[in-house]
Amino acid sequence: MTEAVLQMNGISKAFNGVEVLKQVDFSVDRGEVHALVGGNGAGKSTLMKILTGVYVGDSGEICIDGKPVHINEMNDARRNGISMIFQEFSLIPTLTVAQNIFMGREPRTSLGFIDDKACANLARELLAELRVDVDPNATVESLGVGYWQMTEIAKAISQDTKILIMDEPTSSLTTKETEVLFDLMDRLKKKGISIIYISHRMDEILHVCDRATVLRDGKNVITAPCAELTMDELVGHIIGGNMKNAFDWKERAGTPGDKAVLQVKDLYIGNRVNGVSFDLREGEVLGFAGLMGSGRTETMRGLFGIDPIDRGEMIVGGKKITLKSPRDAIKAGLALVPEDRRVQGLILEHSVKDNMLLPILSKLLKGLFIDDKRGKEIAEKYVDELSIKTDDIYKSSHLLSGGNQQKIILAKWLANDPQIFILDEPTIGVDIGAKSEIIEMIRRLADSGKSIIVVSSELAELNAVCDRVLVMKDGAISQELLRKDLTSEEVLEHAVQS
Repeated sequence: MTEAVLQMNGISKAFNGVEVLKQVDFSVDRGEVHALVGGNGAGKSTLMKILTGVYVGDSGEICIDGKPVHINEMNDARRNGISMIFQEFSLIPTLTVAQNIFMGREPRTSLGFIDDKACANLARELLAELRVDVDPNATVESLGVGYWQMTEIAKAISQDTKILIMDEPTSSLTTKETEVLFDLMDRLKKKGISIIYISHRMDEILHVCDRATVLRDGKNVITAPCAELTMDELVGHIIGGNMKNAFDWKERAGTPGDKAVLQVKDLYIGNRVNGVSFDLREGEVLGFAGLMGSGRTETMRGLFGIDPIDRGEMIVGGKKITLKSPRDAIKAGLALVPEDRRVQGLILEHSVKDNMLLPILSKLLKGLFIDDKRGKEIAEKYVDELSIKTDDIYKSSHLLSGGNQQKIILAKWLANDPQIFILDEPTIGVDIGAKSEIIEMIRRLADSGKSIIVVSSELAELNAVCDRVLVMKDGAISQELLRKDLTSEEVLEHAVQS
């Protein structure tokens, strides 16, 4: 017989009169992995923020082990054994694994000083119990992303956690690192720890979770065992419709021209990009695939003037260019949607409008002043065209969901009208509906004659939208797959892994 460790009954929450959660019920059993899924703006984050004490619900009840509890702040959540691992890591890179795990709770010597040796020993015991093979004295910055995730989990477990919330835990992990994480989650389950698993990756949810709860428009749509759900059914509940063919290849109205709008020749950047050469044609969608660390992102950062190019040539529109900064890339007609939208793509505390207008401020000058009326018209236009869910264009960007934040970044470059779009993981951490919208937007841009580079770990997306795919390995291009070669996702997977 199952035993509920968490019950959230009739949870409601409104902001400025707008109801975000409407009488939501949500429960988790002891030792269960329970998926919480839904589109951007469905209410997942708000529900979890109420559980962790960031927000206080307007109505409803929270019970832990059958007893009502009041969670008015984050310390209340910790005292009740609730921890959350966010998509953006909370670790300090220059500190050791042990120091990060016990930060603020370090063991002390008899004189009251921090006892680093005791801290390392405690961390070693905890990591051994979790079967995580990492040196507790290693600095976090010296480790791969997978070990960052394991350190976050160890940090949470060290605080007597009984309910662990994991927000997009695999978004930055390789396939192998993801398998290690799933193995650890299974061991945590056996210890009686319950996991709330938030992810937009449907295949992972069906593989690793026991049950799934779907939220849509602030309401609980369904809670069901994952064994009884198909991917199409789960997606249908999330979006309220059928998206069975959303990621199939579609013949586009336009076809890539013969003219190369970008030529990259023998590009070297540090020790991460080693002799990369390729052409990008007019109206083409060119995909870049590869494992983490293969050099994909580093190549794109070099092409946009973020990282200095040590050797090689870039030719845009038939003219050789030299990039000293992103400003030079923008002048040459390039745009970059970066991998990390929150750190690199947006100024989160600024409004939707201000973020959209950043690249085009010089174009909005009216004498010595910015034409605010014109700027407002542009921002409202792209909010409407991209279906960005926001109360108004003056709302702070950090208050929007991940998918809507991504749309703001796309909008700011669309407003600048570049010829070449570089999209690095454009759908990471966004829901299935927003993914399909972004893919459709890529198709429309290509049909209009724009040239697009798409870097993605989501092979189904590359397969759905790309005319060609270049596979990178060890900082170089190892293989080229033409459209006729892209017969299935498995073909791409084999090329990436070989």
